[in-house]
Amino acid sequence: MTDGFDIDRIDEVIHGRIRLGIMAFLSGAGSADFNTLKGRLQATDGNLSAHLRKLEDAGYVAVDKSFVDRKPLTTLTLTDDGRKAFTSYLDAIGKLVEGREGVGSRE
Repeated sequence: MTDGFDIDRIDEVIHGRIRLGIMAFLSGAGSADFNTLKGRLQATDGNLSAHLRKLEDAGYVAVDKSFVDRKPLTTLTLTDDGRKAFTSYLDAIGKLVEGREGVGSRE
């Protein structure tokens, strides 16, 4: 494919809205606690947990559970593999939309 358009390069683990939000937030923040992510992504506990589990299973996010003043604290960090996957995802999306301005639009 000479024009770079290859839909198979889109990482389906990242592509979901909440998972994409997690990856984008962590790529800038480095790490975040569960409640911060939940608030920023406007997700429920269960929904966020399910998406984090999928990213953790893929090796994209590291989950650290600890206690601070006897309260549970879950901290999430983007792994090196996660950072590489996110960069590849952004590159793939860029190639899909590159040069597509005006395609299908009415002029």
